[in-house]
Amino acid sequence: MAQSTTALDAAAQATPRNQGEPTTKKPGGLVRTLIIRHYPKPFECLLEEGHPMNLKELSEKLGLSQTTVSRALNGYPEVSEETRRRVQEFARRMNYQPNSNARRLATGKSNTIGHVVPLSEHDMLNPHFTDFVAGASKVYNRRGYDMLISVVNAGTEKEVYRNLARNRRVDGVIVHGPRVKDDRVRILTDLKLPFVIHGRTNDPEDGYCWVDVNNRRAFAKATEYLIEAGHRRIALINGLEFMTFAANRREGMEKALREHGIEPDAEIMFSSDMIEPNGYGAMTDFLSHRDPPTAVLCSSILTAMGAMRAMHERGFSVGRDLSLIAYDDCLSFLPSTGDHPSMTVMRSSIRLAGELCADMLIDQIEKKPGRRNHLLEAEFVIGSSTGPVRAKATA
Repeated sequence: MAQSTTALDAAAQATPRNQGEPTTKKPGGLVRTLIIRHYPKPFECLLEEGHPMNLKELSEKLGLSQTTVSRALNGYPEVSEETRRRVQEFARRMNYQPNSNARRLATGKSNTIGHVVPLSEHDMLNPHFTDFVAGASKVYNRRGYDMLISVVNAGTEKEVYRNLARNRRVDGVIVHGPRVKDDRVRILTDLKLPFVIHGRTNDPEDGYCWVDVNNRRAFAKATEYLIEAGHRRIALINGLEFMTFAANRREGMEKALREHGIEPDAEIMFSSDMIEPNGYGAMTDFLSHRDPPTAVLCSSILTAMGAMRAMHERGFSVGRDLSLIAYDDCLSFLPSTGDHPSMTVMRSSIRLAGELCADMLIDQIEKKPGRRNHLLEAEFVIGSSTGPVRAKATA
């Protein structure tokens, strides 16, 4: 759990204010839950005599009953407009935050969005996830929602979704890491729990809400750029290909190769978690191949860093001896471009995707009109890591 806790802490630090719940035991395995609450003003404004103001204290200061204050805050029609304005304005000034359990009982809403993250050998708690959450939390803060992150053992997701729906702990969920074969769409639809998927599955695209990048087009365009520069031996360091985004990236690359009369070579294609050591290991193997590649596509800046390390160790100059293009999620801690970008990239902000998913889900919860899907196009940025083919990359 050490790695997960670190990632969760990073997610919490990316939000304006937060308070967490401890790790708890649930049926079917360990569930770590983090609730992040958003406050529009500095946290110090919440404190009176060392603790947040509650409904009783708010009522006493207003000289009204708790029932009247609660009804005014929740917009009940039997409270006069003058009283409602007075209560709501005072609550805003005091930065009053209603008890979530009481609010859920009174309104049937929790004003909380859920993120269920499975723990497995393919841990989704990584920099991509925390940057996505940072984007989503910006919207939650603006629209008055809290965020609940449940980190669960692999295989227990279905039961967690059922518990969230049954206990009304969340008003909706954002689904992460969609797979080519993914039954979460059916489960959440049957539960009537609003949801948005970050990515897509192989289900009919008009049957659910989603935000995704055109991964096929991005990798096809990058492949065509390398082919136009004379490259024919093009390698791929991909993400896990049971996930839709990685499967689509490979499809886009292979389609572009075949359209130019080049048969894809599985021996210079690699699929695994998108971390630096995997990029290094894959590129080391490719360079030892009897017919090594002259260029490589990487599904992440992280694997690209590993690939470049392998190239440098072999004495190759990136962009001159070997070309490299990476997919850039615009990770906040790892900027890849500037006035003179060092890397050619396909760029699309994962933080922006978090914002779009959050807004789309809250519109759905609040029954507001809005789009049900959003397909982003990656920006192609030419840097110094690509160039014309020179010769076969032999050490």
